[in-house]
Amino acid sequence: MKEIVLIGRGREIIGIPRELFEKGIEQRAELVKARLGFMSEDHHRIRNFAVREIPRRGEPLPPDLIGKELNLPLARVNSILEDLEKRLTFLFRNPKGAVAWAYPVTADKTPHRIAFGTGEQIYAA
Repeated sequence: MKEIVLIGRGREIIGIPRELFEKGIEQRAELVKARLGFMSEDHHRIRNFAVREIPRRGEPLPPDLIGKELNLPLARVNSILEDLEKRLTFLFRNPKGAVAWAYPVTADKTPHRIAFGTGEQIYAA
């Protein structure tokens, strides 16, 4: 008997053969890897910092704060922020250059709110 993976689509549940499901997962993983392959360790550090700190601080994060907290030169921080924003990868800066949102959170007011188990609340990007 073939194994079937059940997947919810809206109000319906469909069955997909396990082999087909696993092949789709592998293909998706390769796409994600290719899309994020440009990111250095510092890219990930900055992005993770923004996602963690926007909810804690409740406001956009200026590049100099990011550099100070991560012990990175301001020029490096600005270069990475430009790279992440240019590639439409995870974040957006406001007109002052501060990181206003880092998916899935934002300091900008949106119709969606997120509450964390640690007590922080913030808008969802």
